[in-house]
Amino acid sequence: MEKTILNQVIDEKLIEMNLKSNTKEGVIRELSKRLYEQGNINDLEAFVEDVLLREKEGITGLGQGVAIPHGKSKSVINTTIAIGKSEHDIPWETLDETPIRVVILFAVRDTDASTVHIKLLQNVARFLSDDNFINDLHNAKTKDDLLKLLKNSKEGDG
Repeated sequence: MEKTILNQVIDEKLIEMNLKSNTKEGVIRELSKRLYEQGNINDLEAFVEDVLLREKEGITGLGQGVAIPHGKSKSVINTTIAIGKSEHDIPWETLDETPIRVVILFAVRDTDASTVHIKLLQNVARFLSDDNFINDLHNAKTKDDLLKLLKNSKEGDG
């Protein structure tokens, strides 16, 4: 099976199964720090600022406890995603007013902004429209569970 674009950007080192932050900005900063430490962004503060600016443009809390903040930034070296799960509710503007427990942070290179960014968002949106996938996402207990779920999810025909 051909690797999906989502499979190409998933990295175990960019998954945090126990987010410590309990605010939107704190979570964005916590996941961005992981991106920085793994060499995917070269300017932590500039990237966080870009994500927070994007947050002001519209709701990234999709509902069902999942948010997908994203930043298109010159500080991104490799387009990728960082995923965080929390045992506690994170206040976030959402479409259904459900508190957030899963955050999928997109880091997109400026030069990838039009194509890769859209494909990533389409993939994630497709997965997140599946109630079983959402349920499995919330129930994943380990990084391995989460990786298997994401890598085994089929692109397209859900």
